[in-house]
Order: sequence, then C-alpha cells, then structure tokens
Amino acid sequence: MNGDREGGDESVKMEEVREKLAFMWGYLPGALPQRSPLLSPVLVRLPSSIAAGSSWKDVCGGGCGFAMAISESGKLITWGSTDDLGQSYVTSGKHGETPEPFPLPTEASIVKAAAGWAHCVSVTENGEVYTWGWKECVPSGKVFGDPSTGVILEKDVFERHGSFLTEQVSPRCQGSRSTDGTVSAADSRGALPCLVTLNPGLRIATVAAGGRHTLALSVSDIGQVWGWGYGGEGQLGLGSRIRMVSSPHPVPCIDSSSFGKDRSAALSLGSMSSEGQGFRVPGNYVKGIACGGRHSAVITDAGALLTFGWGLYGQCGQGSTDDELSPTCVSSLLGIQIEGVAAGLWHTVCISADGDVYAFGGNQFGQLGTGADQAETLPRLLDAPSLENIHAKTVSCGARHSAVIAEDGKLFCWGWNKYGQLGLGDVIDRNIPSQVAIEVLLGRVLIGGDARF
Repeated sequence: MNGDREGGDESVKMEEVREKLAFMWGYLPGALPQRSPLLSPVLVRLPSSIAAGSSWKDVCGGGCGFAMAISESGKLITWGSTDDLGQSYVTSGKHGETPEPFPLPTEASIVKAAAGWAHCVSVTENGEVYTWGWKECVPSGKVFGDPSTGVILEKDVFERHGSFLTEQVSPRCQGSRSTDGTVSAADSRGALPCLVTLNPGLRIATVAAGGRHTLALSVSDIGQVWGWGYGGEGQLGLGSRIRMVSSPHPVPCIDSSSFGKDRSAALSLGSMSSEGQGFRVPGNYVKGIACGGRHSAVITDAGALLTFGWGLYGQCGQGSTDDELSPTCVSSLLGIQIEGVAAGLWHTVCISADGDVYAFGGNQFGQLGTGADQAETLPRLLDAPSLENIHAKTVSCGARHSAVIAEDGKLFCWGWNKYGQLGLGDVIDRNIPSQVAIEVLLGRVLIGGDARF
C-alpha cells in the first residue's frame, strides 16, 4: 500500500516466478530399457522425498553413467546405474535411474558440486568439502560410513600428513582386504564420503573435478586455488610431475607480490610461469576454475586465462603440444576478457565478455566446433553461421563434446554423439555448433562423460 496516497487506485507489482527445470540426455544406464541412450532432452523430476513445491537449484553434470544436481533445499540429488566395474554405484550411491538424495553426512546445504570421470566432490554452505569415488582421487580426511553396513558414522582413518605432497610409484592407492573379505580403511576411502581436511579457517566457494584430480577455489583468502589428486602431467600446477598429492595444496596462479605479505607463504610451493614470459599475469585473484581429463584452466578477475597440465593435443592453448607444469597465461588471448572456461578430455573451450567462443585442443570428433577435425594448439574463434549474432554466456565440456548457452537461453552442442549426448535426436557427430530443440530457455548446462545434464 502506498502510504502517501489516500484512497484511489492501488497498484501491485507482480513478478513472474518461473520454476527451474532440469533435463537430461545421452547415456545413463538404466534410464531406458536395454541401456538405450536418450537422444533428446527428457525432463528430470525431483524425488518425492524432497518437500513439495521445491525446485531445482543447480545442475552439476555427471561422470560415466551417472548424473548430479542440487535441489532448492540444498540436497545433492544423484541417479544412474552401475557399470560393469561398479564405478557408478561408488560415485552416485545407487543403482536405480530414479533421482534420490545422496547420503552425505551433513545437514548443511550443498551449494556446489562437480563430477569427474569416476569421483565426485561437493561444497557445503559452510565452505566444507566432501569427496568420494575412486580411491586415488580422495585425499586424506575423515571418512564417513561403515563399508560393511552402509551406516553413516564418522571414522578418522587417515593420519595427518607431515607434508602436503606424497610421492607414489603408482597413482592408484593400494587398499587391502582382510582374509574374511571385509574392506580395509584404505579401500573405504573411495566408496564413502570423505570430509577433506583443510587448513584452519579455510572456506571453499566452488570446485572442479577432472579425470583424477580436483581443484577448489577458496573464498576465505580471496580466490586462491587449491588442488589434490594425480598430477603426473602437471595438472596440479606444482611445476613438477608429482604423481600424487594427498592433501589440498595451493596452486600458484598469481604473482604473490600482488597480494602482500600474507600471500607469500601460501604461494611458496611454486613459482609463477609468467616470470619466464617476461610479464605479470593480469589480475589479482582467480575467479573461475575448470578441470579436464589431465589438464586444468583458471580465469583471473581481469579476464586472463591460464592453463596447465597435459598438452599433447594443444589443449593448453600455448601453440605447442608440450605439457605445462605450472599455470601459464594463454598469451594469444591477452586483451580479450575471458568470462568462462570448460575443459574436456583433450580440449578446452572458453567464452569472452563479448560473447565470443574460443576453442583449442583435440578435435577428433569435432568437439572444437571449427567445422574440421584438425587439432588447434592456439585458441580458435568459432565463426559458425549458427553462432552469428549469438552472445554466449555459459560453456561446458564433456570428454569429447561441447555446449554453450546463449544470452537468450538457446542451447548449442557439438562433438561426439555416439550416445546421443548432443540432444539432437540422433547419433551423428557434429563439427559445428548445432542448436538443440528444447521447449524452454536454459540458464546452465553441465556435461558428464557420455551424458549431458
């Protein structure tokens, strides 16, 4: 009511409230009989256990044969069925195709989550991180649950490492089984959620999951990147080919001098690659992270893109096929403000503040969207007719396919399509961005290994 008017007409401003919908397509075992792929988008319903009237909050992609999303109430929802090795059961927590809440041992709301090939990681509203899946992807911390009963309980099975880094001959953690067939603590680390041990006061804002490594971006120390897992190709940005990092470590992305004295100690584990390039990386902190199969990418607040890790197909965008062991600025994109980045198994796609799309790396299935199948070792601006007058806002990559959502909500996909993961109604690969026919306008898309969600 307007307090300065007496009588007369009263106007009420109504805001349209739109329910957030989730769709899936591609390969999700159990979603259709005979494990048939979903060739076109299918609406995903919230589980009945979630309060009536609730909605979806975010989608988190998926791994091999499973999918994840977050409900408006902060519950992590997973679905998908097991493959022959049982990995989807380990990561999604169930065999059925019906979405259900994942049993995380916390009442705190989940705000972010990500899935690698066969491991998952989530962030709570309190900045805590839980991870589960393949043992080699799970760092030291508290494991919750009894592998023999499935009952959630807290079990501190790992001693605090004296060093951040643990060198191992094999990247796979060696668990053991007792003679009576029970699972040892080392084995239980993979199948059960693990609360990642962080430095005191450290709060994580978002996470990214790669093939066998994880990156996390903290909020408590203004955009510091942390990493753990396998780093044999430099994907953890330590400046070396260390095989396994068993605890979160700081990844030196920005010159420590730009942060003052309190940052110099945190970044002492590595040196800036920009020193060798003769210039300082633009920006004061990292605002975005992405993990590919064996490489990583970060974006600074100034819009600079840095890459590191496996470079065999040019996926680091440095004009060569060399591995990058430390975060290295993609110099050919300097002067272009990068707003979003995603990484696949062999390729990388990023979008600029102007809505342009750039791609580089492997292109065996057309995943770069250039209209050809040649790899690109430098970022290539996509000029496909389908993207003309399109302002890209969101980008995502699967192992061998890519997607962007435009400012107007239109979705474009391209790359490998053996399992219908492009959502185009067939199984034909595309080497240029193709619009997906969907009845609603989208705001976010995340891609799993062979599925899109």
